Amino acid sequence: MIVEEIMKTEIITVTPNVSIADTMRLMEIKRIRHIPVINADQQLVGIVTLSDIRDAAPSIFRADEHLDDLQKPVETIMKKDVITGHPLDFVEEIAAVFYEHKISCLPITNNQKLVGIVTETDLLRTLVELTGAHQPGSQIEIRVPNLAGKLSEITSIIKGRKANILSVLVYPDKKDDQFKILVIRLQTMNPIALIQDLKQSGHDVLWPNLPGVPQ
Repeated sequence: MIVEEIMKTEIITVTPNVSIADTMRLMEIKRIRHIPVINADQQLVGIVTLSDIRDAAPSIFRADEHLDDLQKPVETIMKKDVITGHPLDFVEEIAAVFYEHKISCLPITNNQKLVGIVTETDLLRTLVELTGAHQPGSQIEIRVPNLAGKLSEITSIIKGRKANILSVLVYPDKKDDQFKILVIRLQTMNPIALIQDLKQSGHDVLWPNLPGVPQ
């Protein structure tokens, strides 16, 4: 999946000369936490977050002091060194960017112009959709040797039970790098018979461990 498929294209923006106060009101009205700052050519020149606004706003204990600071242009508090993505970037790549840089939004640009924005919420929604966690079903975790063809063996057994696979995730076994864990989400509410088939075939089913099902 590429970023273009999940990014928001209707973006609330401001220009550098808009006041901090007006930017703050816009964030409150639109209930957003990030506002890209663009120039007249729609090019991204900065970004303002809710924390930037809070840092610039007077303390609640001195609400009547320094009110003139809020009339300063937003360019005085915006972050200028902005990390950006491209519409054709892969979603997992930008997720790594979020993690590495500890950011909560990523403006998406093409030919230096702002074309979209991705937030933590967009990534979380995409993860839910990709894993099928929002659909009724069940999950099975299987520990297999880190060898070619193991996933094919598992899916053949699932096919024998005519179960529909919603998603497959693979990650290394932290205790032994000679193994990996397959997390398979199925469109079935009762996987007992399938679990029995997997165990009878010699596969190590980690989850679920159901009473009455041979280990």
